[in-house]
Amino acid sequence: MFGLEPSIAAKQSVELFKEKNIKNIIELGAGLGRDTIFFAQNSIKVKALDYSPSAIKIINEKASKKGLLNYVSTKVFDIRKKLPLEDNSVEACFSHMLYCMALSSQELEYLNREIHRILKPKGINIYTVRHTGDGDYRNGIYFYNYR
Repeated sequence: MFGLEPSIAAKQSVELFKEKNIKNIIELGAGLGRDTIFFAQNSIKVKALDYSPSAIKIINEKASKKGLLNYVSTKVFDIRKKLPLEDNSVEACFSHMLYCMALSSQELEYLNREIHRILKPKGINIYTVRHTGDGDYRNGIYFYNYR
C-alpha cells in the first residue's frame, strides 16, 4: 500500500494508458510522488495535486533529480475544492488510496462529480480503496469520526 516503489495500481495503469494512448493524466493525492515519478518515467505527463506543501516539494525535487520536469507539474491543492482544470480537459485521473482519507460521503460525492466534470468523454478514472479482502481489515482500533 505504501512505500518507495510504484504502487501495483500505477504499474497496471501504465499498461492501460499505453494501450489507450493516454499521454496526460492528473494524479490526485500524489503523496511523495512514487507513482508520479513512475508515470513520468514512462513518458506520461502528470499534473500531481496534493494537500501537503512538503509532499509537493519532495515530488519536485525527485522530478528535478531524475530530469523529469518536462513530465511533472505539481500544485498544492485541497481536493475538497473545485478542481483547477477546465471541463472535459483530462484524459485520465489516477489516485492511490485518496478515497480512504478522512473525507465525508458528501465530500467523496463532490470529488467524483468534479472528476467527471474534468474528464474528456471516455476518460478514465482509476482509484484504489480498501476493502474487506485487505490484509489490514479488522486490524487496529476502530474509530468513528462524527462529521
